[in-house]
Amino acid sequence: MSDVAEQAVREARAWIGTPYHHQAAVKGIGTDCLGLLRGVWRAIYGEEPEAVPAYTPDWSEPQGEERLWQAAERHLIPVQVAQAEAGDILLFRMRSGGVAKHLGIMSASGSAPKFIHAYSGHAVLESPLTTPWQRRVVASFRFSEEVS
Repeated sequence: MSDVAEQAVREARAWIGTPYHHQAAVKGIGTDCLGLLRGVWRAIYGEEPEAVPAYTPDWSEPQGEERLWQAAERHLIPVQVAQAEAGDILLFRMRSGGVAKHLGIMSASGSAPKFIHAYSGHAVLESPLTTPWQRRVVASFRFSEEVS
């Protein structure tokens, strides 16, 4: 695992227990899945790559816009889902035909994969990447090794 991947997993684990709060991104206080990723980004790189506009819980599902996916493509390195490893970001489609609107950071790969995520109604937690979760993964991304 690269240094950046190790840092991403370590930082994501430090967020475990942070309560779920839509649009928040404050470790120990409140976060949603994007806020967790934003917090990990700040720990690795410092400043966030762009301002995050207000967003609704449906992530522009009525319009069918893949806003979260497009943002990931602007700032992260795409990797094949089958090649995702610890430290990579997983993008999930929560229902067939819906937009991809959930993120997690893979914390373990191999025979017992896991991921860390902020899940509505829960706090940040580390979950097994079970078959039902695996079926929802539509894309994966890697942090750049270029840390300024």
